[in-house]
Amino acid sequence: MDTPADRSFDVEDYLRLDLFPHFLCPGCGHGIALRALLWAIHELDIDKNRLAFVSGIGCSGRLSAYIDADTFHVTHGRPLAFASGLKLARPEMNVIVITGDGDCLAIGGNHLIHACRRNLDITCLMLNNEVYGMTGGQGSPTTSVNRYTTTTPLGNHEPAFDACELAAAAGAGLVGREVTMQVPTMKDLIKQGISHPGFSFIEIISDCTEIYGRKNDLGSSAEMVLSQKKDILPTYIDVAEVNAVDQPFRPGSWQTGVLAKNDRQEYYKAYLDYCKQANPPGHGETHGR
Repeated sequence: MDTPADRSFDVEDYLRLDLFPHFLCPGCGHGIALRALLWAIHELDIDKNRLAFVSGIGCSGRLSAYIDADTFHVTHGRPLAFASGLKLARPEMNVIVITGDGDCLAIGGNHLIHACRRNLDITCLMLNNEVYGMTGGQGSPTTSVNRYTTTTPLGNHEPAFDACELAAAAGAGLVGREVTMQVPTMKDLIKQGISHPGFSFIEIISDCTEIYGRKNDLGSSAEMVLSQKKDILPTYIDVAEVNAVDQPFRPGSWQTGVLAKNDRQEYYKAYLDYCKQANPPGHGETHGR
């Protein structure tokens, strides 16, 4: 029997080609992230019948529609809530959430915190393009300081949210970050996230060339991708050593790779163990049987 290593990766094998052409703008980083995700799934040799993708509203939310697997396009900010119910009902499924910075951190921020806390075996990919790209170019929780958006015409004065530090602090089983410039390492990081037995949160720095790049004179899509290199921290920093009080945000600098990992028991297995302990054999039987 052929293994993934024996078969070359062809992205079209994993797409619903009848829905093409896609709606993404030329140069959008989300397409690069989708290719890396499907490449990771190919190398893990996951059966399509055991794959389920859940996405919310936004440019990132449209990606699930193109994937040839079970897909759910849900309401704004709620993909993690829907995915939690799906995983509990069908624990044998590989459940992957595709979300954006606005969808995940703004209206969906509370769902993210509790998904991390519970540690249910879900992989969450947050595609961070620093803007609400599909609905007019409004500023998001991750918009960099001084950047222009339709809601920050004088430049953004709010600090950008570090989603990975939030996820790590909330107890996610695995937390990581990668940029779209580094596709092979992004693919490998996604593989780690899917394989980890617990909640995995992976932030992907993805460029919005049309809405965000143009308004901020960031150059062509190629120039924007290449500029990611200067924003990667040259050395890895232990997340546990970062003082979140004195330095809650690190604008203009990203730590990539696996940022945090723990071996807490996965939620579904922990729940089953809890039920066994709370209701041992013979407990609660009707008297007189």
